[in-house]
Amino acid sequence: MTKDTRHPVVRIRIVFGEDEMMGPGKAELLERIDRTGSISAAGREMNMSYKRAWMLVETLNAMFRDPLVASTRGGPQGGGAVLTDAGRQVLHLYRAFEAQAAAAGAEGLARMQSMLSDIPSGK
Repeated sequence: MTKDTRHPVVRIRIVFGEDEMMGPGKAELLERIDRTGSISAAGREMNMSYKRAWMLVETLNAMFRDPLVASTRGGPQGGGAVLTDAGRQVLHLYRAFEAQAAAAGAEGLARMQSMLSDIPSGK
């Protein structure tokens, strides 16, 4: 991975409990499910196995009072998945929190960034 000193990225992981976390990977999965209408397609786009994508959706659905993703089984008409209202709200809240954290830390991040070495990684 090459270091890109022009555009640092803030990645937030919110830990609610030992096995209850919301982070950039789950947020991206929710966004892709919303766009593709499919858990398996969203997982494929992320180079994630079908089983792993389903496990993450099951974890998210169990974490919150209301499920974040509703799915229908495949068959002659095919299956699908959609974000529920709760899913859209959790995704929105997570992305808003991420943006607020980046904005609040922008000055410190810029100062830290200015301290980075200019030597390419591996040298």
